[in-house]
Amino acid sequence: MLTQPFAEAIQQAEKIITSAPHVLGDQDLVEGYDYLAGSIRASIQMAGAYERDFPYFVRSTGPYTKMGLDNPDTLYFHAWLRDDTEYVVTGVRGTTADLSFQLLDGDYSPVEVPGSLAAFDDREIDIAADGTFEITLGPARNAAMLVVREVYHDWAAERPGMLRIHRADRLGSAPPPLTLDRMTKRYGVAGKILISRLRTFLAFAERFYLGLPVNTLTPPRPTPGGLSTQYSSAGHYDLDDDQAMIVTVPASDAPYQGIQLGSMWYVSLDYINHQTSLTRAQARTDPDGMIRYVVSERNPGVTNWLERTGHRRGYVQLRWQRLSRPLAAADGPKVDIVAVDDLPKQLPYYEPISAEAYRERIAARQAATAYRMLG
Repeated sequence: MLTQPFAEAIQQAEKIITSAPHVLGDQDLVEGYDYLAGSIRASIQMAGAYERDFPYFVRSTGPYTKMGLDNPDTLYFHAWLRDDTEYVVTGVRGTTADLSFQLLDGDYSPVEVPGSLAAFDDREIDIAADGTFEITLGPARNAAMLVVREVYHDWAAERPGMLRIHRADRLGSAPPPLTLDRMTKRYGVAGKILISRLRTFLAFAERFYLGLPVNTLTPPRPTPGGLSTQYSSAGHYDLDDDQAMIVTVPASDAPYQGIQLGSMWYVSLDYINHQTSLTRAQARTDPDGMIRYVVSERNPGVTNWLERTGHRRGYVQLRWQRLSRPLAAADGPKVDIVAVDDLPKQLPYYEPISAEAYRERIAARQAATAYRMLG
């Protein structure tokens, strides 16, 4: 059967899910199966997009195809390349906070992060008055993938752009018709992508996060993988239901600053229907210029609540992008673990938010996410 290799990969993938070391109960397992479903869908899509002579941008991850602690504020795109030919990227710059490009020499694997051959944002390209631009790439030795990140700081106000890629010497021509051999290879590739995807990011989380002391966050540091204008602060939490983690960080002058929570599957929590992430634009900044986030299961009744959504354990990540200077420890977060009931005394500018106002915030997230993801 043509699909047999992919079917066998799915069976192997299920074993990876059920044997994951963090699976402690039914919720972990159910979320693992949901993660598996999204990974199956994404693997089929990515295998179909493995077309280097007639490439196109495919959505690398999204609300239903999550991987790699996906940033809720970012739309990710990628296209596969040959290293011996030239490609042209054309587009229209939207109004998002950041638009960055990264040329990789491969894909992520369980043992290594791909090398970054080039990384730049739209400040380094010529953009016409109408927002249009054109970038010529290559030939670039060892180039395998172009990754594009479109980052939103204000979900409601910022608008997406447009992207297109083509091989310079193939414009106006067409790919050959599909053959049985190509379809057989596609299902085989999809199976390999699925297994690698699951193994890679479980290993990635263990390598970069779980060795850190629990309930702490690192000072800001350049993000692994070569994003030249991005810093991040990372950590993992383990909290009782009557505990809260207060993350205090200066409101940055960077065009993008955000925080998110992730599950032990190393994917974002539900950011559509719950407030599990916040950008600086979405958060409340206190009069002293600090942003104080509250990570908790119980509703603390504050604007900057980051909902755990039943996850006792998970990941925390802060990001700054489009930076014009390096960040130091003073730019980064401070963490305090307190009782939820003590928050009115622990937060220097404690100001409760009504249940109705909080529901309005969630309704705004739902509408803005639908616009971004369909735009």
